[in-house]
Amino acid sequence: MSRSFPRIGRRRALQGAAAGFVALGLLLWWLLPLGEDPPSGTITVMTGTPRGVYQDYGRRLRNELGKDMPDLTVKLQTSDGSQENVARVAAGEADFAITAADAVETYELKHGPGADKLRGVARLYDDYVQLVVPRDSAIKSLADLRGKRVAIGPPESGVRLIADRLLGAVGIDAEKDIKPEGDGIGTAPGRLQRDEIDAFFWSGGLPTAGVRTLANSFSFRFVPIEASVVAKLHKQGDATRYYRATNMPESAYPTIQNGVAVPTMAVSNLLITRADMDPRLTEWVTRTVIRSRDGIGQHVHSAQLVDLRTAIYTDPLQLHKGARSYYRSVKP
Repeated sequence: MSRSFPRIGRRRALQGAAAGFVALGLLLWWLLPLGEDPPSGTITVMTGTPRGVYQDYGRRLRNELGKDMPDLTVKLQTSDGSQENVARVAAGEADFAITAADAVETYELKHGPGADKLRGVARLYDDYVQLVVPRDSAIKSLADLRGKRVAIGPPESGVRLIADRLLGAVGIDAEKDIKPEGDGIGTAPGRLQRDEIDAFFWSGGLPTAGVRTLANSFSFRFVPIEASVVAKLHKQGDATRYYRATNMPESAYPTIQNGVAVPTMAVSNLLITRADMDPRLTEWVTRTVIRSRDGIGQHVHSAQLVDLRTAIYTDPLQLHKGARSYYRSVKP
């Protein structure tokens, strides 16, 4: 009987070692595909305006791409926002971009140049509409913006697209019934604080640095976007189907909200590219987006919502074949 113990011990040791090698192999496969040299070259990624979540997320994603693909140069380009980003990728002036789903659909419905070449890489996180006014403002609803000085975002931004639609839903023509300003999150908070505007629209992840910084030195509040207004937009069809009524959680800006959630509207963000982008490179980019969620999420709260189970839903765009290869490789 005593002679059997060494054999059993060796067998178990071999089984344990084999299991360990399998686990190690799976880990290495997750982090770095075995036998593959990382893609190299140069890509351009469109982000957004200064002090916005697009730019913050893009900057940190570039760092993660650099870790996974040391020989890949990632050039970040700022922009007015979603509408410009879609057009730049479609025209071949950029390789990847972060953009809102409604902006993509709008570009496709307008049959913008290269619209048929657009492809999805990953669904990322949701943008929340944030309509900001001074704490003592008489503006209580969207309808109260009539005749006021309102920053509705740069012409090619996703904010402008949303602001125009929301104002239209309550019977306000942005060109005639308000005094429109083209400020984005980079300049609108300062102008509100200096009483140069009465309100500003912003659509971004939570929390947005520009809004959070304003909270440190200025007393303001959020004007609610009621579910009934979102329902009116839905009746218009087309790109408005990507809007959903929701609440901005009380934890977004705790010193401003004082424990109260704010009714608002949200829209999903996508990472997009073109059909002719190298499949292998796109697969690696997709892998990095998913793998880096927790690391980026420590600094950009919205990134915590990037999820493998929902990333594949890049409607209205079909997945790029490189992204599809990655998702298939990790399918349970």
